[in-house]
Amino acid sequence: MGLTPKEIVAELDKYIVGQDAAKKAVAIALRNRYRRKLLDADLQEEIYPKNIIMIGATGVGKTEIARRLARLVNAPFIKVEASKFTEVGYVGRDVESMVRELTETTVRAVKNEKMEEFDEKSRKLAEERLLEFLVPSSGKKSKNSKNPLEFFFNQMYENDGENKSESSSLHEEQQKEILKQKLERKELENEIIEIEQEEKKYPFLDMFSGYGMEEMGANINDALGSIMPKNKKKRKVSIEEARKILAFEEGQKLVDMDEVGKIALNRVEEDGIIFLDEIDKIAGKNSSQGPDVSREGVQRDILPIVEGSTVTTKYGPVKTDHILFIAAGAFHISKPSDLIPELQGRFPIRVELKSLTCQDLKRILTEPNNSLIKQYTALLKTEDVEVAFTEDAIDYIAEMAFQVNARTENIGARRLHTIMEKVLEELLFEAPYLSGQTIKIDREYVGKRLEKIVVDEELSKYIL
Repeated sequence: MGLTPKEIVAELDKYIVGQDAAKKAVAIALRNRYRRKLLDADLQEEIYPKNIIMIGATGVGKTEIARRLARLVNAPFIKVEASKFTEVGYVGRDVESMVRELTETTVRAVKNEKMEEFDEKSRKLAEERLLEFLVPSSGKKSKNSKNPLEFFFNQMYENDGENKSESSSLHEEQQKEILKQKLERKELENEIIEIEQEEKKYPFLDMFSGYGMEEMGANINDALGSIMPKNKKKRKVSIEEARKILAFEEGQKLVDMDEVGKIALNRVEEDGIIFLDEIDKIAGKNSSQGPDVSREGVQRDILPIVEGSTVTTKYGPVKTDHILFIAAGAFHISKPSDLIPELQGRFPIRVELKSLTCQDLKRILTEPNNSLIKQYTALLKTEDVEVAFTEDAIDYIAEMAFQVNARTENIGARRLHTIMEKVLEELLFEAPYLSGQTIKIDREYVGKRLEKIVVDEELSKYIL
């Protein structure tokens, strides 16, 4: 059974402070997907996702809500900036590339899942290849003729006349059996051997990237990959590293990429989420010249993707009808009504995210599972340094972040990152020499490190 809206909000609460309206909107959208899958096939096709526009200043949690939502249900997800796209006829990114990018991301995820299923088998095949590198079959030249492992076998037979006179095939089988046992016990992990690794990249195709031709480059690369001879590169690595390289190669051979493509396309069409950031940058009336000339054109190009169309990818056609689009923007200068009416109609749900208060900033420092206090405490613990933040220190950091946001550009919770780095800069630098110590971070400690910057408003604008 899918997560209920309340359960979704509860999960989001673990990472995002406040913004209940936005959490509620995305929770309903996600639950509606689950409800749709329980309907008859005919009715399923008629029910389309209700796309969402999030309105709020930078740093209030728009991206984090969408990203955590996708991670919660393991849905295909990408974030793209609307301002990076250009109207057809201009040099730049084609709007369809967002769907191709989502497909590529999903294919990689499905491929990794399949490789995990074959993990045991690929490791066994990798060990067999390791044995072949170490003790080649009769008639084959050793690829590791100067390998330190030869000393082990020479020493083993040098005082044994009977074994010296045995057939080479028996000698080879004994070596393989002994090595197999040692590999299984991981006794040879630090030994250096020479292996051959396949290279599939064609450097001359890099010219296609960066000019809106990534898809063409990828397709040519795939086509040439099947007809051009595979280059093999010799590498000297430890057995531990060789085991990982060979297991990865064997895992790739075991995966059926046709099946991976089919699964990925289905996931994209049924569960995909595209987060379209900075949509306010393409809103507003066009000017006759300058960088704004293609704003409305970009909106018109995005419209069919959001409305429902078929995009060609190298894995097959992708229908965008049931992909959930979450758009976001600060809308300081423009407003949602400045978007073309057709695009507005495809985003029926509007939620406004509130600016962060001083109390919100304090909660962000301490409450989420990935809070900044927890992150810095864990980082310093790796150096065996304990850090203890007092309540008044946390209050002061939140207060400073709120004040700087109020008198300069409001960048929301991102301001906390800047202030925390400034407060802990010296400690992070000296930490390797403070092993075993406990450092108390109180209001006085924070005040000393922010004193000059806070007093000098001009300096504050540059540093905080």
